[in-house]
Amino acid sequence: MHIKTPSQIADATLTAGNSKIHLTRHDKKRLFIQSIMAGAFISFGGILSLIVGYGCPEITGANPGIQKLLSGCMFPIGLILVVVLGAELFTGNNALLIPAYMRKNATVGDIALNWSMVYAGNFVGALLFTFTLVVIPGLLSVAPYHDTILAIGTAKVSQPWLTILLKGIGANWCVCLAVWLALSGKTLLEKCIGCWFPVMAFVALGYEHSIANMFYLPAAMAEGAGFTAWEAVWNNLIPATLGNIVGGSLLVGCVHSYVHLKKADEK
Repeated sequence: MHIKTPSQIADATLTAGNSKIHLTRHDKKRLFIQSIMAGAFISFGGILSLIVGYGCPEITGANPGIQKLLSGCMFPIGLILVVVLGAELFTGNNALLIPAYMRKNATVGDIALNWSMVYAGNFVGALLFTFTLVVIPGLLSVAPYHDTILAIGTAKVSQPWLTILLKGIGANWCVCLAVWLALSGKTLLEKCIGCWFPVMAFVALGYEHSIANMFYLPAAMAEGAGFTAWEAVWNNLIPATLGNIVGGSLLVGCVHSYVHLKKADEK
């Protein structure tokens, strides 16, 4: 297995970021469609994680670590699909646009437009998937999943703002490290392994991923959870999103670009 060096990965992220900026400037329709795809992919990972992770309550009730491991092992399918099939994910773009900005190939306006459009597209994709392929078919209407999604949704809107913010930082630090690792490989297996480990870790640790929560929170509300849409947005999505931006753009995008991205005059 031959993988790229850290500096080669940085070059690959610069190429990816330049491509995303070009898409933002010249093909917004395709950008939005790819964003919808990513929201659906992440929601697919979310429902698979829930069904498998919480499907053996007799075993996991006395062994919570097993539940966390099972859920964590399933969720990475979402990011694998995003990376391999070229979808546009807000949290991944938090880091991938930074090398282009640091090389002055992108402006703050470019980044703001990309993040806004992709975030909106991810939300549309998550809602479409959640209601057409989860809620209407009744995947969560039976035991033990009905009570599980209610508990998950309620927990996500009941934690302090700072807690969600910090968990958001942790989640996207892991997700963007996964993207970096995926870019180090060339084969499908290498990319899958790169995505799998960090994403499995963030799910097992209970960190907060804003796009995943676009699945969990609406699904919980559809099953009768006792919180409002505003509480879902204010108590969870806003702090999780801000945390994701910090974890992705600063802890991965800025740090790794500064350390490993060669300057133009070093090329």
